[in-house]
Amino acid sequence: MASHEVLQAFVHAASEGSFSAAARKLGKSQSTVSAAVASLEIDLDVVLFDRSSRKPTLTPAGQVLRQHAQQVLEASSRLELAASQLAQGLEPKLSIAMSDTYQSDRFEVALSAFEQRYPDLELECLIAECEDLIALVQSGRAHIAFIEQQEVYPPDLSCSAVEERTEIALFVSPAHPLASLPRLDSHTLQQHRELRLASIINPDENRGAQRVWSAPSYLMLMEMAQLGFGWAPIPRWLVERFGGEQLVELKVRGWPRSVAVDALWSRQQPPGPAGSWLLAKMLE
Repeated sequence: MASHEVLQAFVHAASEGSFSAAARKLGKSQSTVSAAVASLEIDLDVVLFDRSSRKPTLTPAGQVLRQHAQQVLEASSRLELAASQLAQGLEPKLSIAMSDTYQSDRFEVALSAFEQRYPDLELECLIAECEDLIALVQSGRAHIAFIEQQEVYPPDLSCSAVEERTEIALFVSPAHPLASLPRLDSHTLQQHRELRLASIINPDENRGAQRVWSAPSYLMLMEMAQLGFGWAPIPRWLVERFGGEQLVELKVRGWPRSVAVDALWSRQQPPGPAGSWLLAKMLE
């Protein structure tokens, strides 16, 4: 297998158009570059350069193999970078958990910058709500969470408010009896089934509640509401993006409600360099 130095000599000779220019670029002698290219030709049993003219030019085979050599060098560079970052403590994988209450253009911009800065780092995005998000961070399953703001968090967690807020409103199917009423109060709502957000880790929270169906995600609540099973509090952005004409917003005193969002992470297992960088981008 050709060495890194030999492939470098070949690629630079091809891009610079001469062995002498490649040698200057690499800080080596022309004879060293010429010998490296000749050695590669022998190893591959292929003529890479046409040397019949004053300036060597790539043969058709050389043009094809130049692309492969470039790919090998790029892969080698990524390998060295990844190894260096891991040696400095970079996490091999970053997991982010998010509530559907959080919808932000900032996140899309931050992800684009993150992809450029850490192109080979594995990124996992999870969707959960409230207590489930807290549990994901406490267990180490998620490094960072974006959660609907809570009054109190466990002492082992750190939090910081993000600038963006969202609105949650009440929605039903257009065919639901509540959809035709101009104004509603809580008593009228209680006469119809509520579709309520529920925690996976605490499933008994809604036990005994009358006229309640529950689900662990707003997206599932939205689908249940679209099917006419009841009314549900759902983030407005989610309905606007995915609900289309299948839901009607109810006019109820106190709704819609503005919801603040916190970024959450563990004090005991804080994010590594990549997670800290992304968190700072989200909070700046």
